[in-house]
Amino acid sequence: MNLRSQRWSWLQRFLPFLSWFPISALVLRSDLIAGITGALVLVPKAMAYAQLSGLPVHFGLYVAFVPAILGALWGSSRQLATGPVAIISLMTAAALTPLATPFSADYIELALLLTLMVGVIQFSLGALKLGTIVNFVSHPVILGFMNAAAIIIALSQLDLLLGISKGRSDSLLFDVWEMLGQVPQTHLPTLAMAVFALALMLALKRIALLSKLSMLIAVVVTVIVSQLIGFERAATGQPEHIADAQTRNLVSAYAQADQRIRSLNTGLPAQAAQLRTLKDGDPRASATLRHQLHLSQLDVAALSVENKSLLRDIRQIAFERGSSGPGGARALYLTGQVPAGVTTDGHRWQIKKIDNGTLQLAAGGDVVGKIPQGLPALRLPTLTLDAFVSLLSAAVVIALVGFMESIAMAKALAAKTKQRIDPNQELIGQGVANLGGAFFQSYPASGSFTGSVINLQAGAKTGFAMVFNGLFVVATLLFLTPYLHHLPKATLAVIILLAVTSLITPAALKHTWNASRADGLVAIATFAVTLLAAPHLDKGILIGAALAVVLYLYRTMKPRVAQLGRHPDGALRDIAIYPDLPTSPNVIALRFDDSLYFANAAFFEDAVLDALANKLQARYLLVVGGGINQMDASGEEIVRHLVERLRASGVTLVFSGLKKQVLDVMRNTGLFELIGTQHIFPNDDQALAAIYQWLGADGHGELLATPAPSTATASTTSAQAIP
Repeated sequence: MNLRSQRWSWLQRFLPFLSWFPISALVLRSDLIAGITGALVLVPKAMAYAQLSGLPVHFGLYVAFVPAILGALWGSSRQLATGPVAIISLMTAAALTPLATPFSADYIELALLLTLMVGVIQFSLGALKLGTIVNFVSHPVILGFMNAAAIIIALSQLDLLLGISKGRSDSLLFDVWEMLGQVPQTHLPTLAMAVFALALMLALKRIALLSKLSMLIAVVVTVIVSQLIGFERAATGQPEHIADAQTRNLVSAYAQADQRIRSLNTGLPAQAAQLRTLKDGDPRASATLRHQLHLSQLDVAALSVENKSLLRDIRQIAFERGSSGPGGARALYLTGQVPAGVTTDGHRWQIKKIDNGTLQLAAGGDVVGKIPQGLPALRLPTLTLDAFVSLLSAAVVIALVGFMESIAMAKALAAKTKQRIDPNQELIGQGVANLGGAFFQSYPASGSFTGSVINLQAGAKTGFAMVFNGLFVVATLLFLTPYLHHLPKATLAVIILLAVTSLITPAALKHTWNASRADGLVAIATFAVTLLAAPHLDKGILIGAALAVVLYLYRTMKPRVAQLGRHPDGALRDIAIYPDLPTSPNVIALRFDDSLYFANAAFFEDAVLDALANKLQARYLLVVGGGINQMDASGEEIVRHLVERLRASGVTLVFSGLKKQVLDVMRNTGLFELIGTQHIFPNDDQALAAIYQWLGADGHGELLATPAPSTATASTTSAQAIP
């Protein structure tokens, strides 16, 4: 390889997109068509997924811009589409919701920090070539998690489909159950809009020419309908506008507690920073400050719990709004308690939110509202120690789950395109995508199943398809956002529901159960824990992965040990399955079907001793070791102990079929010499022939194959063993 080729190879290592060049006009044309086609589907989905993540809808478009382009440029797959996905959006919301209020400024700051952490983890794993670490999260764990997450996603959209409020607690199932008690208060226009959007999308999917654009068309149509019928109906007010004294006091109590929480939260970071500076200083001052910080945290927690309960009650109160009073203010009367002679606007109003003492009122359906026009500005994530510690476990889980989704999709695409996929480079690509996204207001991105399939079907040849895709999103951010103001959130909820239906796969769960009861148990346990622990989704993954490892160790602690007899077909077979097979009183043949390591070494010893205890006259014990793939120090020590113990009692231990890696351990530790070269054979037939010769059986024995191999060959090969 000449110097120029070496330089080009070095450049491709750090800039993998250079491998696309030279690129023809025909390929660019295919990528352009694929990019535009994918973007037409991606734009409505991106907004829907941002809603799912607890962020304003334009953040979904930000994820579909910078991370999508960077993931394509630095990944190894030429068709993988990086962007917002349902599972990662839900996991983002699950990680951030306990720490901040969705859609708030603090929530956004935490989302950007989470993206940065995910990017650092993925990039570091790829740079260190640790892509195989994801193998610790097995397929049954992911399968159970995906099915539970799909159900959680669907349940999380019920409030937007029905137009009723949903609480926010440490149990999603409790919130949903509580919300179902409000079903009689369903906002019928919102439900009608959801049903209309669903029917429209399903109908369009049946039309071949429009199926791919069904979601985009539904978005356009429902935006027009929403604007024409005045679907959005919002207003603001103050607690003093509420006519009923008891309700006014309830709302005022919430507003005061909310202001107190804001004040305490503002001071907590400063107190924590001051405590860190005093760590090595005055112990008394440090203890006092730690006590004050703890009290403040307890106050915040208590007030938050109290306010959640208050807001739950407040959201169920319905008002009628009177005509304008002095200064344009409108009184709010409880439904059915409007004084005689007072005219109202005829609408049923509810308090959706109380922000800094201002009541956010709604009498219509929820719409996305104003979307900032323009590209995301460069913004550095705010890094604090407390936030870092709080988000670390979630960042690790999101990084691994996001990569597993990406690499699974990339491999599926590669099987069709015959392209080579490098898992470590794909990790670097996903890491770069999230690192770049963190500085341009994105939440965590991952490989998208739908986007990747559309890329492939639309004829994408290189990652330029995602570059064109990102440029189309840029055009949307620059020119189209004002037209999306009236987009009903119910439409986005329907898009999410249709997107996650493919994640619910009971047939796959059944298939896993049929393949292995242990794996089926892992999948079911992961499913149940994820569902019950929601919104803390990382618990499902972590517990599922731990259970899978424990069950694996349990299975390998007691592997199959078969005592063998000679079958009429000439093979040595398990006498537990074929009890009528002939065996020898002087020779025991055992097959060990697993690696010999610390978890099962004692079990191997017990199996050998039990077999000898049942045949006290046996003089030789043959271990058929073709199934032993590895031997660790514990396994070597057990074998050494057995050789010495059995030799002292007049029993010789013989091995056959040992693999090179096992023989290497024996040679490195001196065990090979202890056993003796003459007692290690390439296969069981040669070992048995030698054993019967040593017994003086003259080539005849119950365990010998017919015809028996010559003892001369056996003697020659026994000394050579296996290379």
